[in-house]
Amino acid sequence: MGGARARPRRRPGLPRRPHRRGHDPADDRARGARRDRHRGPRLLERGRRADPDRPARADERRRGRLPPPDHPSRKELRVSASVTTPAVGTTTATSDPASAGAAPYRLSPEHRRVFVGLMLGMLVASVSQTIVGPAMPRIVAELGGIDHYSWVATAAMLVSACTVPVVGKLSDIFGRRGFYLAGIIVFIVGSLICGFSQNFWMLVAGRAVQGLGMGTLMPLSQTIIGDIIPPRQRGKYQGLMGAVFGVTSVAGPLAGGVITDHLGWRYLFFVAVPIGLVAFFVIGRFLHLEHTAREVTIDYAGIATLTVALTSLLLATSLGGTSWAWGSAESIGLYAVGVVALLSFIAIERRAVEPVIPLRLFSSKVFSMANIAAFGVSMVMFGAIIYIPVFAQGVIGVDATNSGLILMPLMVGFIGLGIITGQLITRTGRYLPFMITGVLVMALGIFLLTRLDHTATQTQLTVAMTVLGLGLGMAMQQYALVVQNDVPRRDLGVATATVQFFRNVGSTVGIAVFGTIMTSGLADRIAGHLPAGAQQQMGDGGVSIGSVLDPSALSKLPPVVADAVRQGLAESLHNVFLIGLPILAVVLVATALIPAKPLRETLDHPSEAVSDRAE
Repeated sequence: MGGARARPRRRPGLPRRPHRRGHDPADDRARGARRDRHRGPRLLERGRRADPDRPARADERRRGRLPPPDHPSRKELRVSASVTTPAVGTTTATSDPASAGAAPYRLSPEHRRVFVGLMLGMLVASVSQTIVGPAMPRIVAELGGIDHYSWVATAAMLVSACTVPVVGKLSDIFGRRGFYLAGIIVFIVGSLICGFSQNFWMLVAGRAVQGLGMGTLMPLSQTIIGDIIPPRQRGKYQGLMGAVFGVTSVAGPLAGGVITDHLGWRYLFFVAVPIGLVAFFVIGRFLHLEHTAREVTIDYAGIATLTVALTSLLLATSLGGTSWAWGSAESIGLYAVGVVALLSFIAIERRAVEPVIPLRLFSSKVFSMANIAAFGVSMVMFGAIIYIPVFAQGVIGVDATNSGLILMPLMVGFIGLGIITGQLITRTGRYLPFMITGVLVMALGIFLLTRLDHTATQTQLTVAMTVLGLGLGMAMQQYALVVQNDVPRRDLGVATATVQFFRNVGSTVGIAVFGTIMTSGLADRIAGHLPAGAQQQMGDGGVSIGSVLDPSALSKLPPVVADAVRQGLAESLHNVFLIGLPILAVVLVATALIPAKPLRETLDHPSEAVSDRAE
């Protein structure tokens, strides 16, 4: 082409020719090295301050492992590389323990306010379970309904148990904020209905509405903590949340007695209204969680069958042995309906597109074992909370007016070790050793309770309660933590609600089973300690249940009869506490079988990070 000579191509392996005559490329390299020695460190440090991951990303990009900076997927990768809390604030925690120790994790100011709001919501929900107890005799005396006394507690328990799993699932689909705010409003409405009640059944209806609010607030409080705090840092905050329950367990009855004496029983319900309004304002102002709406098919059939199953089974368990005999037609009929509804629920959930409780979660050993253990711990805990005061008042003779202080040693241990254990889990990243130790300490506390007889002193009971409380503080709150660490965020609400559900059912079953054990054969045991002819001293009425549990009534009995009552009650409660040991053995095995997984430093589950990268 026009005589132009083609430029010869350089053969591979030969050095590149200088681009101009008389120029040596080595001079340029030497000159560049001198320049880098002077300017390089300053430029490199400036670049690292602006973007610490820039050198690593540049190396990954050269190797073809990372898309270019303007690629659309770079935004998702940058988000998944750090911990970004949703919408209300950003807090970063690295996965390097050393760096985490150098820069302690702290909640953003917005999240601190959210956490305070969650604690207020938990406060109003938990105190409603304890503050009413001392006033119940006065309430029933004014409104009537002594024959249906237990329905005041049963109504709230039933509605709450049915609400927990449903709200947990719906919050995963539609978001948490709206349900939490609605739960506060519903609880306030229920409190107002109770406070203005004109008859007994209006009070029961108000308690049912309160139960709907409690069933929303209690699981979502734990779930929202999981939304804003990474699992590695979550233990200390859940310990504080557990402390709220411990405080209300002691302060609730005390406050209930004072409010009832000075203001009247109706203010027991009104006092929750201002606290609820403050919680509503704080959560509404500062909680803004990112949520992507999606088209779903709500599992109405699953919700209906689950509600029928829970209502039938829990009603039969709560009222069996008290309102009617265990072998009565009512008990058998309710259990039969409950079993059929439960089997129908399982069949429906296996085919549902969006099941209320996804059965696939139970394929995880962490999820299954943690819920089994939570169920057993709740049985023992609430059994102790109910029947330790019975021992204190009926056997030792503690004044009933100070009944709120009886459990103080247990709750002090529960609160103290709960907070300390949460801090240690956050610092070490290990949870199973604390949980196993906690179950063993609980077993020691129950063993000490089984050693008490009618000659026991208040000091011996205090020691046993304290040991039991220490074990509860180490183990109770951690089962929700390990479940939240195991499941992806799309299942966080239903998984947390399932743990709360197993706790609720465990408490109901524990109280019912322990109560049946206590009352079974109690009269025969008391009669077995009566001397000959003592039955005539008691009159025609014999020993009533009131004289067994009321120290003032017990003091009016003849000395030999009062001593027989104490011995018989102590023997019955010995059997109650004794049944806690095999339950804790099952809890210990289930806890030991929980696989130890590292606590994540990120809010997202690893499977979700992989799916984000794939997209």
